[in-house]
Amino acid sequence: MKVVLQNLTKKFPSRNKKSGDEVIAVNNFNFEIPDGKLIGLLGPSGCGKSTALNLISGLIEPTSGKIFFGDDDVTHLPPENRGVGLVFQSYALYPHLTVKQNIMFPLQNLKGSERPSREEMERRVLEAARLVQIEALMDRKPGEMSGGQQQRVAIARAVVKMPKVLLLDEPLSNLDARLRLQTREEIRRIQRDTGITTVFVTHDQEEAMSISDMIVVMKDGVVQQIGRPQDVYDSPVNLFVSKFLGTPPINVFEGKVGGGRLHIGGEAVLDVPGAPDGSVFVGIRPEGFVLDENGPFTCQLTGVEVMGRDISVVCRHAANAQTAAIRAIISAENRPKDSAKDVRFALKPYKVFLFGRDSEERIEFQTPKR
Repeated sequence: MKVVLQNLTKKFPSRNKKSGDEVIAVNNFNFEIPDGKLIGLLGPSGCGKSTALNLISGLIEPTSGKIFFGDDDVTHLPPENRGVGLVFQSYALYPHLTVKQNIMFPLQNLKGSERPSREEMERRVLEAARLVQIEALMDRKPGEMSGGQQQRVAIARAVVKMPKVLLLDEPLSNLDARLRLQTREEIRRIQRDTGITTVFVTHDQEEAMSISDMIVVMKDGVVQQIGRPQDVYDSPVNLFVSKFLGTPPINVFEGKVGGGRLHIGGEAVLDVPGAPDGSVFVGIRPEGFVLDENGPFTCQLTGVEVMGRDISVVCRHAANAQTAAIRAIISAENRPKDSAKDVRFALKPYKVFLFGRDSEERIEFQTPKR
């Protein structure tokens, strides 16, 4: 099911009654979610991603704009008539019901011709349980299960109706790191097996990038960038997007462009043909550094973090770095000497981004082909 959002806006009254100002949670959101794709809504707390999800679900109505499921305008349609499945951060399972009864509950609430026969309910419940691999736990109650198992029950309950759209709001937040990894892989597998159009809300950029067909990065209710995860990572439109995506995060410096050369501190570190002269913010991805004893960029070595196949060279560039620690990810085979005080780097041009000092928008320059 294709989902189209047209000029979608949601305003809430301010808590400060004297000011009379409204809080704009979602501001003029335009997006077409392709049929059968998994979309990650991504951004920091308070950016409007959960509000956008609740607008799609029908739990809240927009202040303005429209929502279409396929060709049908569902803007003012109640949630129960939209054909959506919802999975929340809290599992919201009925503690007195078994797994089987929890999954069956949405089917039992259907009315009229939409309500399946008892045999059909049994078949669909078992099918949903097999999809999330909990068919052996059907007689257990939620209190007898782990957090990961309970989340699978919640997903099965959402998909048993075969919804047009599946909406997941921070579904992994209550799980430990290992379970988060396993469950997000399961969500991706389930989405592919069912082909249900899915919207996945998270503040965890690694989570969103690992399973989404497309990601939508939001800030203060405004969409910053939409695209395939790798494309957004490789070509951020502004400083916010570049800083929000990536682990370890991007390294940010103050720099200047003059005569087609980028200067950080007193060093000319990179050719940037086509970039206008002036002060800039410089973003360098951790994997954009190449350890080179003759490299143009010098930093003060503070330590080396072992990561296995790779290492993280931790250093400082106090005069111009926006962050206290600079991290460069390089091969463990090229580890600098422990006695070294300074390290020198060459930079990969396609891992270096320039941003306007005032606008913080991306400034393009010509990069050689990889």
